[in-house]
Parts: sequence; C-alpha cells; structure tokens
Amino acid sequence: MSFVKMIIGLPLMAVIAVFAFVNNDMAVFSLWPFNIEVTVSLSVAVIFFIVFGYIIGKLDSWLSYAPLRRALRAQQRQNKKLSREQQELAGKVQSLKGDLENVKSKTAALPAFDGKEPVKPGLKEKISNLFKRKPKKTEDFWCL
Repeated sequence: MSFVKMIIGLPLMAVIAVFAFVNNDMAVFSLWPFNIEVTVSLSVAVIFFIVFGYIIGKLDSWLSYAPLRRALRAQQRQNKKLSREQQELAGKVQSLKGDLENVKSKTAALPAFDGKEPVKPGLKEKISNLFKRKPKKTEDFWCL
C-alpha cells in the first residue's frame, strides 16, 4: 500500500509544486467576516492551502478511526485479562495433574482387584427393560 501511495503521491506533489512556483503573481485574500485583506504570492497561497487540506484530511481520518481505536484498546485489555486467567488455569491444571499422579500411586498400592467387573446394562437393554411387563405380585391383590 505504501508503494502505491508513493507512485500516486510523488507525481501529484511534483505537479502541484510546479504549478505553485510557476504562478508567482501576487494575490489578495480577504477574510470576509473580519474585514481583513492579506496579499501574498499565489505560489505561497497554493502551497498553504494544499498543506492545510492535507492536515484537515489527516485530522478527519484520525477522528473517523477513533471508535476503532477504542474497540482495539478494549480488546487488548480483554486479551490481557484472558491471558492472566489462562495462566492461572494452567497452574491449576498442573496442580491437578500432580494430584492425579498421587492418587494413581496410592491406588497402585491397594490390593489387586479380582478382574471381574459388574456388567452394566447398555442403552439398548435399558430401553428394552422399560417396555417389559413386570411380574405380578400376589401380595398386591385383595383376593385370598
């Protein structure tokens, strides 16, 4: 982008400078509400107004990006806060990993399990058990 600005800006500045210095007649500028008249060289006036326009344009650009800069500062504060929180959580994870290693070492010292784990019914068995009829108990009935 800087290269493109230079390609466009340098010839434009050269044309403006040549125009300003070729037209070196005297010009009268009157400042209307104050009733003041200023007589200056036309080349000085052209350069002054070009510089004045450049400064006004930069000021407008700076003011138009103010909300973006504010949002960027807020985002940077948020990033710093989240970074601190992430470091704290990483410390907690490390301590929990240490605790886990301690628990594993303690469970390794316990007597061995016989290897027969109780079989838990799967989802399919649980669903099928929901729809099975339950056996009737004789105690629930009134008849003898």
